[in-house]
Amino acid sequence: MYLHLGGDTVIRKDEIIGIFDLENSTVSPRAREFLTEAEKNGRIVNVSSELPKSFVVCQENDTIKVYICQLLPVTLIRRASQIFREGERKE
Repeated sequence: MYLHLGGDTVIRKDEIIGIFDLENSTVSPRAREFLTEAEKNGRIVNVSSELPKSFVVCQENDTIKVYICQLLPVTLIRRASQIFREGERKE
């Protein structure tokens, strides 16, 4: 199953580590440091040119990727929850 992040970007549900609110998370020095390091290492994927509201951390193979997204975290979490429930019914 996949989660649509906006634009042409979808990610596999089993790769999601976390969905975070960009504004609230960047208050933390650790979160800022994490995002700065991800950007330095080319692991940031900007999904939209609109004002970012969330970021999604994924592990693809052995690589961490961070998707910057214009959707609210609650929207992404709602979508992900729905996908996880649908996946449980099919498995």
